[in-house]
Amino acid sequence: MQDGTRAGLVRPPVESPYLRPRRLRRTPALRELVAETTLRAGQLVLPVFVREGADAPVPISSMPGVVQHTRDSLRAAAVEAAELGLGGIMLFGVPTSKDAVGSGAVDPDGVLNAAIADVAAEVGDALPVMADLCLDEFTDHGHCGVLDTAGRVDNDATLEVYAEMARAQAAAGAAVLGPSGMMDGQVAVIRDALDGVGATDVAIMAYSAKYASAFYGPFREAVDSSLVGDRRTYQQDARNALEGVREAQLDVAEGADLVMVKPALAYLDVVRRVRDAVDVPVAAYNISGEYAMVEAAAANGWIDREAAIMETLVSIRRAGADVVLTYWAAEAARLLR
Repeated sequence: MQDGTRAGLVRPPVESPYLRPRRLRRTPALRELVAETTLRAGQLVLPVFVREGADAPVPISSMPGVVQHTRDSLRAAAVEAAELGLGGIMLFGVPTSKDAVGSGAVDPDGVLNAAIADVAAEVGDALPVMADLCLDEFTDHGHCGVLDTAGRVDNDATLEVYAEMARAQAAAGAAVLGPSGMMDGQVAVIRDALDGVGATDVAIMAYSAKYASAFYGPFREAVDSSLVGDRRTYQQDARNALEGVREAQLDVAEGADLVMVKPALAYLDVVRRVRDAVDVPVAAYNISGEYAMVEAAAANGWIDREAAIMETLVSIRRAGADVVLTYWAAEAARLLR
């Protein structure tokens, strides 16, 4: 039996394809011309940690390349972020002492509020200064709110502290507040608190769809977390997508200027659903565990690190995020140049 025949059948000649999508992939310039998703420095926000009393940056072992900053090194990082054209810098505080009600969070001289003032004075309006508005870094039990007598997070008592925290962060110079505690009604209470002191220009980027995730592990090292138990009674169940959309819609109704999905990579479907459901900008947080996985694989030579970073960030943008919080923000901005 000759080639091209089997059981008496003759294979028809292959016709030359008329439609050739590969034409537009042939050169880098053509690929750039038809790229559907953009990635630029101004869409990226750099999360940073500042450690109270530190006299040198402290490396975070589970997040290679990320440190707990001193106040001086934080100012330098903020200047670099502004020069790179980043969309913002998100500050997290690491205090030396904690208590049951997170009193350091509302102290004007506490590590986070002092850092906000430092960075705002350093960069002015050249870089939006954003602040995490949550109690978990400041409580000795590690929860995002105050506890009742039964050891449960008390939603409404926590809201009172959030309002005070919002006023303190606005007074320190924050341009954007990021309430991340997933307390019901938090956006409305924070908006009222801000407006009540004349801080009507301070924006709220609500952590609207924040899921109870296994990928937060390295972050807990980054903030020296004291968490006892878990946060499943207030953070969202990973099995629920519609709930994430509803949370985002509620936050928009309460006055959120931006809404966020966190984590990003395991919840790209939620990012897309939220983007389709709301009429405000949508952020997504490329979190510590996602960062650590890429860094670990790259360190073992299993993947091309820089290519993986850019592919990861593009995927989050492609899913619908207008803003991406990522520990690679500064490096990605340099690569984009």
